[in-house]
Amino acid sequence: MASEAAELELPLVQDAQLTKCMKLRVQSLQQRNQKPQDGEKLLQANEFVYRVDFSHQHKLRFLRWNIRLEKPGKVTVTGTSQLWTPDLTNLMRRQLLEPAAVFWKKAGAQEVECNEADALEFGERLVELAKIRKVMYFLLPFGPLKTLLQLSD
Repeated sequence: MASEAAELELPLVQDAQLTKCMKLRVQSLQQRNQKPQDGEKLLQANEFVYRVDFSHQHKLRFLRWNIRLEKPGKVTVTGTSQLWTPDLTNLMRRQLLEPAAVFWKKAGAQEVECNEADALEFGERLVELAKIRKVMYFLLPFGPLKTLLQLSD
């Protein structure tokens, strides 16, 4: 009997504690009138850290992004290739995955659009990294959105 692949929906969950730590780094640099390290990526005021916990790590295959925007706008999902904690390792630009996945919804539209090739490549890179990591982190501008990464196992 052939086994069918099960679909998994993995939500990107906001990590408030990590976001707070990243924002404290920005505040600390501003208060001391210091510049970030060469190549360091600082969290912008409208960016928040999200995470995905991978319950299954082997035989994953990326299927699609399921993004829902409540109103017109654009959201860029940026992933990091490194497991990091801001108290130990600063987030560096070279750790950010390329291409980022960009999604948008035009005024009056029902569907969310994206550059499918970039979103697919980004999803496939995440699946490869998920084979060696139980958790991955993402930077997203805060907004009314629901994001799910859909995979099959």
